[in-house]
Amino acid sequence: MLEALDKRIEDKREEIVALTQDLIRFPTINPPGDAYQPCAEFIGARLKRRGFEVSFIRGEDTPGDSARYPRMNVVARREGGRPGPCIHFNSHIDVVETGHGWTVDPFAGIVRDGKVFGRGACDMKGGLAASIIAVEALLELKPDYPGAIEISGTVDEESGGLGGVGYLAGKGYFSRPRVDHVIIPEPLNKERICLGHRGVWWAEIETHGSIAHGSMPFLGDCAVRHMGAVMDRFERELFPRLAAKHTDMPVVPAGARSSTLNINSIHGGQPEGFDGLPSPCVPDSCRMVIDRRFLIEEELDEVKAEVTAILESLKAERGRFSYSIRDLLEVLPTMTDREAPVVRAVAAGIEDVLSREPDYVISPGTYDQKHIARIGHLHDCIAYGPGILDIAHRPDEFVGIDDMLDSAKVMARATLALLSPHQTP
Repeated sequence: MLEALDKRIEDKREEIVALTQDLIRFPTINPPGDAYQPCAEFIGARLKRRGFEVSFIRGEDTPGDSARYPRMNVVARREGGRPGPCIHFNSHIDVVETGHGWTVDPFAGIVRDGKVFGRGACDMKGGLAASIIAVEALLELKPDYPGAIEISGTVDEESGGLGGVGYLAGKGYFSRPRVDHVIIPEPLNKERICLGHRGVWWAEIETHGSIAHGSMPFLGDCAVRHMGAVMDRFERELFPRLAAKHTDMPVVPAGARSSTLNINSIHGGQPEGFDGLPSPCVPDSCRMVIDRRFLIEEELDEVKAEVTAILESLKAERGRFSYSIRDLLEVLPTMTDREAPVVRAVAAGIEDVLSREPDYVISPGTYDQKHIARIGHLHDCIAYGPGILDIAHRPDEFVGIDDMLDSAKVMARATLALLSPHQTP
């Protein structure tokens, strides 16, 4: 059976390339959420022809959802010949902006040197194509499997996933008894199993001042200077403290095994974008967005307290210092047990196909596993898929054709094992 499965997937080389190209040619850029609906409809039409029941679910009233940019998700389900568990392959269809520096058309799906190039090729339309081909090959050889198989194409993962997996999880699409095992084909390299991710806290800090004429700044209170004091304390106190923290989580790359904080943006004073000269004013507001990534050994309250303690200290020490802070996003760290069924099934597939033991890793950033664990309360979930993580979001993004085929073989083996639990390693 396994030899026949490998051959069937190898015979689909041209098909997996064509499918990846077709998916890349939908410019599903987020933001704003272009081409979500036609891309979802393309996936749904393909799977419907292969016997799947297809549903289109719009993430209504989620961030960015509108008549022009509907947050349209597709979920396809195919029941087997008898009762059994359900395995779900979830891929996001949105991609980031193209940016500068491309040498090929980012939405042409160019094939060269054994690779398919394009925005989203690696992250993660190549993984979506691999999961579809894996499942289709398995269905052709074993149409009477037990249980059920689901494939979804969801939106907005690049901006938090609230209109995609977050919305669907809230509707019960990622909970038992509907689903038992989830594989997310993110580009973590084909020999790696990603067990989870670090936590994240996004927040906006605003320092307040008082407007006055710029020629007489002593009559006002400069909010930008107050923010400079915040930055200084972060540099002297917070960043060294975070760098000294270390985790036992197998986070890659190694630098992410410490806590980190990124200053996402700072804006103070008058709005930008006007071509003329600014008016002479003392800025009465300055806003900073922080992106704090934390470890499974840390508590969220502790993470927040490290920042607010500095702000409160400045309030006590610095004349007229005033601030406000607003939470933007909170995600707790998650890590699936290495002995979980989906981990063991994918590990066995990697050993068979690649003749090596898998590496077990944790992502430095978050992905849609956060919603499946937090909202769906389903913890038999991992990320596994083709593509080199370092290539994602960069110019001339690509996915290797051989990597897609190898990953499809691993996914097909894992599906076969999970649908027949007594065969799971």
